This record gives sequence, structure tokens and C-alpha cells, in this order.
Amino acid sequence: MKVKLFLIYFFVHLIAAMEIEISIKNQELILKDGDNIVKKYSISTSKYGEGAEEGSYKTPLGKHEIKDKIGDDTQLGGRFIGRVFSGEIFPIYKDKKIYVDEDVVQTRILWLSGLEENVNKGKGVDSYSRYIYIHGTPEEWLLGTKASKGCIRMSNIDVIDLFDRVYEGMIVNIK
Repeated sequence: MKVKLFLIYFFVHLIAAMEIEISIKNQELILKDGDNIVKKYSISTSKYGEGAEEGSYKTPLGKHEIKDKIGDDTQLGGRFIGRVFSGEIFPIYKDKKIYVDEDVVQTRILWLSGLEENVNKGKGVDSYSRYIYIHGTPEEWLLGTKASKGCIRMSNIDVIDLFDRVYEGMIVNIK
């Protein structure tokens, strides 16, 4: 019985130590296990800067959690509209410098919820009600630069990899 309790404690502690750190300055997402870096990914945050105001299109700072994971079996490049797979496979531009008129959400969605009242949670600044996601983008050639409308964009392959490594409730610190 003691061994089972120890194993449960060990695995809960192991999972709880995992977190995501997003560096605005370096335009990278870092998956961490305690002090150890598991993986780094190139990202794009908002071209409008940092902030939490509703309607600002800025990337919110502070402590968040992954509230919802959406799109587990969606094909690479699958487009979401209103968090539902539209059935469309949207092109991915890795090398071609093609701008997409719309803010296309592709492949997977990690929907973030703020944890800091009046910073990224609550009236007028709520990350969840602002639909702040980590998601795939067709404009992969822009990764590493500020290019989004508030969300954290990733390459489609990377967002699948991250999606498979994380869990709902995982902490996401945006700095």
C-alpha cells in the first residue's frame, strides 16, 4: 500500500513540475520540467505588443493555465473557426513570404486562462474570454518575430508536439 501511495505521489509531483515559459523578448516557448529544459520552440507573439486590455490584440503577460486542449485528431493544417475544425486544410507557408489576410488558427489549440486577477483574469482583461490560444499558423516564415493578434503562434508540427506533451491545468508563464 505504501508503495502505491508513493508512486501516486511521485507521478503527481512529476506532472506538476512541468510548465511552459514564454519569452516575448526571445520569441520562444520553453517547455520545462522543474529547472530542466525539455524543449524550446520558436513562436510569434503579438505585433501590437504586450497587454491584457480587451480588444487590444496584445499578448497578455503573467501566469496562465491551459484551460482547454482542442483538436487532438485534426490533420496537419486543419483550420479552426470558433474552435471547431472547419473541414478545410489551409496551406502552410514555411519559406514563401506570403501574408494571410485572416488570422488563421490551425492544427491544434491550447486555450489559455489567466490566473492573476486584474492582470489577465477578470473584467476587461480576461485572457480566456479574449480567446488567447497557443496554436498553429500558416505564416510559419514569420516565427521568431512579433506577428500575431494576441495569441502565441507556433509551427504546425511544433504545436502537435507540444499538444502531445502538455495537459489541461498546466501552468504557462508569459514574460
